[in-house]
Amino acid sequence: MADAVTSQTLFDGERMAIMKFTNVSDGTGESAVLKVDVSSLSSSASGKACDGVTINKIHASTAGMGVNILWDADTDVTAFVVGADGSYTWDFSMFGGLTNNAGDGKTGDVRFTTVGATSGDTYSIVLEMVKSYA
Repeated sequence: MADAVTSQTLFDGERMAIMKFTNVSDGTGESAVLKVDVSSLSSSASGKACDGVTINKIHASTAGMGVNILWDADTDVTAFVVGADGSYTWDFSMFGGLTNNAGDGKTGDVRFTTVGATSGDTYSIVLEMVKSYA
């Protein structure tokens, strides 16, 4: 059996993307699971492909487990850590958002790793992101 997870695109415009992710754990958890595949986001009006995102806001609710939000690269880099057992809203837009500082092999994608997941633990996370183009 595996964790019951969902990924939902709430909005995918030229400048912004908003996505929602949920997990009900069976105790196995997630390890660097791809959540935001920038190549699947819509292109710019001029046809340029999305090559990355900046995280402007995170809305999260967790019960029993935390979540590490990661920038995908040869060695993933932690973008933000969502603690266990709480409801949170963080707004990073006042300083330009959380920008991808991953090094070699940086893809622009976002991955999640759960921390301390046991059976019945849950998370719901909404990411508000500003898109960038190649």
